[in-house]
Amino acid sequence: MPPSSDFKRVIAESPYVFIIGVAGDSGSGKTTFTRAIRAIFGKDLVSTITIDDYHRYDRQERKELGITPLVPEANRFDLLEEHLEDLKAGKSIQKPVYNHDNGKFDPPVPFSPTKILIVEGLHPFITEKLRDLIDFKLYVDPDPGVKRAWKIKRDVEQRGYSPEAVIAEMEERKPDYERYVAPQRGFADAVIRIGFSKYGREASENRNVYHVTLCQNEIDRSIRNVDLSIDLFPIFSLAQRDFMVEFTTEDVEGRAMGALTFDGELNYTVVRKLERNIEIQTQVQPINLVKNGAYLTAGGIAQLILAWRIINRRIAIESAPGVAGGE
Repeated sequence: MPPSSDFKRVIAESPYVFIIGVAGDSGSGKTTFTRAIRAIFGKDLVSTITIDDYHRYDRQERKELGITPLVPEANRFDLLEEHLEDLKAGKSIQKPVYNHDNGKFDPPVPFSPTKILIVEGLHPFITEKLRDLIDFKLYVDPDPGVKRAWKIKRDVEQRGYSPEAVIAEMEERKPDYERYVAPQRGFADAVIRIGFSKYGREASENRNVYHVTLCQNEIDRSIRNVDLSIDLFPIFSLAQRDFMVEFTTEDVEGRAMGALTFDGELNYTVVRKLERNIEIQTQVQPINLVKNGAYLTAGGIAQLILAWRIINRRIAIESAPGVAGGE
């Protein structure tokens, strides 16, 4: 394999299309936790498909049928499987488009694969074939109170709903969420749990500070020994805001997963050293999620660790014999 410092070029030149699946309920923050990957690799290498585009029925049809989009039969998973298979093979598709503004379908659009493809939605792990096509699986699982606040804010500000309509829809969808969406946690390589900060709900609402737990499977293959240590000196000497880190083992759909929990904000010096360690270990750079003098929230730290994990998986694939140009 070429020197890792050229890894972005290696990805660009490789025939392999690496698919990241992100599952979770509507308004759960799925896009947030792949932000670091988008920032690190850029729009030339990263694109996104939303599974909402693969609804079978428009909003009015669902209303007439008395079903929610969370019901598997309300979605065209056969077409999604076909399209991901084509994209994985480097082929372009005619992607359907669901318009959230009017609840109808716009005409399909041409879509060509980038080397990193993020597939977000309610059901990316719902079928065995979809799970086989996805290289890294992430499930985003905010606490009910957090999800409620986020969805109301998004749907009122971006989609023109009233708060009452959003709350009514959430209650209507809840049984289908528990039945069809939540069990997909059991297939995830990583599960993100988000709660309001232990330092107060105002910290969450005013500064985007949350109590974030990253549950992960054991890493099956690492590039080399890696130091992702958090430097205590700048925390003791420079930090002026609250921060905590904790490791536990948690049960996720019957699986024991290592759970790394963050809360609060880390200052630039601590975060930059962590970013630099990831740059050294992966030789993917620059990784600059925080500006000089700024703080990075617990959610941002979780994004950074996730990015390292995803890059690690992608490099392992590139290095595998006979895969993606590996030896």
